[in-house]
Amino acid sequence: MSTISKTMTSILSTTTPLLLRPSKRAVIGRIIHPYHHQFFQSNTSSRGARRNMSSFSFAGPRKLSDVMKTELLEGKSKSEVSDIWMTYHEEKEDMLGMVISGKEGETILKRASQCPFFIQPIFRDDGYFVLLSQFQSPSHFLLAYLEDYKMDPNRAQPLLTFSVFDDLSQVLDVSLIRCDVINKGINGGEGWKVAANTLDSYRREEEYEKVKEFNLTPDKFDFDDYISCQNRKWRDGGGE
Repeated sequence: MSTISKTMTSILSTTTPLLLRPSKRAVIGRIIHPYHHQFFQSNTSSRGARRNMSSFSFAGPRKLSDVMKTELLEGKSKSEVSDIWMTYHEEKEDMLGMVISGKEGETILKRASQCPFFIQPIFRDDGYFVLLSQFQSPSHFLLAYLEDYKMDPNRAQPLLTFSVFDDLSQVLDVSLIRCDVINKGINGGEGWKVAANTLDSYRREEEYEKVKEFNLTPDKFDFDDYISCQNRKWRDGGGE
């Protein structure tokens, strides 16, 4: 994983300690609905993914065609594709599906390539901890404990990953999001919120200003104000 600037690191050094350490990811059997099975590949699980201890390594599918049999989508409408995608992922234990517009997906990917790092807090009753996100071209986001990154950037491992597949953005004005919760230290609801909030950070103009500050002018980034804003959003159900 690429290192971030010294100024940015000094800003992040004020974060609170982790609330817990995650346990290893459980292996759970999966069932695919007969109708939707025809559209999806049989090996879409992130289990057994190769890990590279010298950097973040992506655990989810690399391409949309690794998940879906895209040739069977020809002639399908935006609503049909969205329904197939969401229904399929509703049946998955540690995989989450989301749908956004094609334009939003393209905007997110363009901005993330320019500003690849950001942070996302997870709030619980007794406090919060922070994940560091990194974008990997062409479409992947990886999130690890910020504390792990601060201890050794080269050994930080992702707790969840997600991809923005914009393959259908021009044809159907739809982008498909796939999130893999790798570690049981984060539950599905938290994973959903983190992924959704990360997407918001890159697609919403006012939130993207914070991302730009974090990456381009970290001395101007107000960590405490950002955490306060995210706390309100989290408590109000933001990302759901």
